Amino acid sequence: MKSRYALITLCLLSCLAKAETPMPEMVAGIAHSWAKINYQDPEKEREGEFNNLAAQAEQIVKNNPGRAEPMIWQAIVLASNAKAKGGLGALSMVRKARDLLLAAEKVDPSALNGSIYTSLGSLYAKVPGWPIGFGDADKARMYLEMALKINPHGIDSQYFYGDFLNSKGDYKKAIDHLNEALAAPPRIGREDADAGRRKEIEALITEIRLNHGDQLATK
Repeated sequence: MKSRYALITLCLLSCLAKAETPMPEMVAGIAHSWAKINYQDPEKEREGEFNNLAAQAEQIVKNNPGRAEPMIWQAIVLASNAKAKGGLGALSMVRKARDLLLAAEKVDPSALNGSIYTSLGSLYAKVPGWPIGFGDADKARMYLEMALKINPHGIDSQYFYGDFLNSKGDYKKAIDHLNEALAAPPRIGREDADAGRRKEIEALITEIRLNHGDQLATK
């Protein structure tokens, strides 16, 4: 029985591990607005702009029942809004984001090239643990590794795993995955997000090399 389930899992992963598919039209506007707010707009303006964008994303979810992509993007916007807001008041947003992602997983776990798992992994890595929040390093690692299996050459899957490894003090492997992220092929229609993400990756690599260069030099 176990071998049967293992075979099913391998077949599923082999089907999912393919080239990234373009952004669906229904969420393209949300994706571009998110990239502008997250990477270009002043930090002091982001919370209010993410609030408005979250409302737009929620409406798209309502207009497209049974589709995973709008739920994923509503979750991404909520998580970004929580980061912009900060503090305990952001916990309700990240809980809602987590619930949206888990609901999207039931619809289509491969949607948006594994974004469900990169987003879940990031949430579990960044949110405080019990009793404040639901953060859990083991779940974070599990979801981020699932994202890598689905999208092994994706800029986001490699970046978020590298960021997680950095937080755990595994600097050498973090650098390896961050370099893989920089080498990721461009995403059609996501040029704005790719440009912003690459700057984040380069900044993190610089930070790791500056603060932990001695550990990187050892064999």
